[in-house]
Amino acid sequence: MSHEEDADNDCSSLHRRRFLRATALLSASAAIVPAFASAHQGARPESTPEIKPFELDEITIADLQAGMASGKFSARSIIEKYLARIEEIDKQGPTINSVIEVNPEALAIADAMDKERRQNQVRGPMHGIPVLIKDNIDTADKMQTTAGSLALLGSKPTRDSFVAQKLRESGAVILGKTNLSEWANIRSSHSSSGWSGRGGQTLNPYALDRNPCGSSSGSGAATAANLCTVAVGSETDGSVVCPASANGLVGIKPTLGLISRAGIVPIAHSQDTAGPMARTVRDAAILLGALAGVDPRDSATSAGAGKAAADYTKFLDPHGLRGARIGVARKYFGSNDAQDQLMNTLIDAMKRQGAEIVDPADLPTHGKFDDTEFLVLLYELKADLNVYLAARPGAPGSLKEVIDFNDHNRDKEMPYFGQDIFVKAEAKGPLTTKEYTDALEANHRLSRKEGIDKVMDQFHLDAIMAPTAGPAWLTDFANGDHAVGGSSNAAAVAGYPDITVPAGFVFGMPVGISFFGRAWSEPTLLKIAYGFEQIIQARRPPRFLPTLKL
Repeated sequence: MSHEEDADNDCSSLHRRRFLRATALLSASAAIVPAFASAHQGARPESTPEIKPFELDEITIADLQAGMASGKFSARSIIEKYLARIEEIDKQGPTINSVIEVNPEALAIADAMDKERRQNQVRGPMHGIPVLIKDNIDTADKMQTTAGSLALLGSKPTRDSFVAQKLRESGAVILGKTNLSEWANIRSSHSSSGWSGRGGQTLNPYALDRNPCGSSSGSGAATAANLCTVAVGSETDGSVVCPASANGLVGIKPTLGLISRAGIVPIAHSQDTAGPMARTVRDAAILLGALAGVDPRDSATSAGAGKAAADYTKFLDPHGLRGARIGVARKYFGSNDAQDQLMNTLIDAMKRQGAEIVDPADLPTHGKFDDTEFLVLLYELKADLNVYLAARPGAPGSLKEVIDFNDHNRDKEMPYFGQDIFVKAEAKGPLTTKEYTDALEANHRLSRKEGIDKVMDQFHLDAIMAPTAGPAWLTDFANGDHAVGGSSNAAAVAGYPDITVPAGFVFGMPVGISFFGRAWSEPTLLKIAYGFEQIIQARRPPRFLPTLKL
């Protein structure tokens, strides 16, 4: 799967795990096909950990705003409750290990937001709302930004990322940073998603021996476990939508340029973007509106001028499936018979709600840009990370220096897997190299004009649907990830939007369904995703089972 013979296995492994090629969604929501779903749940462990009820479990942004308006809550009391819950089940108890650091200034920020509220100065729907952000998103405050790597520990960004800036402007309270797959899972082809040298391994709150997927592992696990109201992840290919799927969440990978990349530790500028993760489509839409906007520091956002919405909730429609033309990307199916049965059941449910289904509606270029995607990521990783590191005081000055750091700190940074992808990237030349420019041109042509755009034009589609990713696999340090499948690559390579919504459970593990489409089609996708969510209602809180007895 690569341009060089000895990289075949590495690239294949990379696409299996990090970039999530196909799916193994094995069961339907009990609300749709209860007999089928219950038959595939599997036996439950005899003992479930004692988890105390939590007042804010499954609470929404609207619930919290109503509580603060009535005086039932204050921003401070909400933050105090979440901080206590993080200590209770993230640092102790089941020890999810999703929060890499809490914000020492969170209570002070909450106090300031409470003061503004008393003065009738509510900034908007995010005012006083706790948000966790991934530890590759710069904050110029008392917290670290490390991408999970000990190499960045102690160095401080000189200014906030655009994401952090927008959150502060919205009145949100940045509650802390979440653990992640180190360097956003681009270091090794044998990695364990959710593991970082700084943070250790994040667990899946549905079954603690299962993987939370990555690289936004902590953002997914923490939101699922009700350790925050909403969270921010980042994605190059699959890193928002896969952990959202594996943790029973809504995840939005927006159009490239809708949210600024400035101040986010990079992998590849042609695919990187931050994105919301939430328990409901409405909360994800609210957070998306808070994060979107034009940023002079990121030229890609200029294309979003006039396209970003301050309020994406206005596009939500409980009847959003009615009249929507949705294509079925069948080539992302086929992992097993149960997966196909689930998808067919969901398709039938959408038809009953008035959706017009075109089946199949496969991308003509399916699978044709796998090699060029990996090649582009290698080139851009070296170039983009070198630029980022050079501007960060006290950090290693280049990818080469990070590689050297890891070699010198092998016992802490590489106890389970190495850095073969870093080494391959370091060997690449500049972005003027013909191999790179040809690969980038092929990526965009095959995924856009000859891919998503072509099939949507051919069938007059509003969206394309596919399984998001398979159910969570067992975390395995000896062999690395065992992920099978995923549908994130086309939208990721194209820089187009992709929204995943909880679709059901298999063997007790949540799985999601994705809706993706043209650039800047977030309003249409949100309408469809919300309509789907309202009829399926598949989100269930985790039970923190130690294992699943299947």
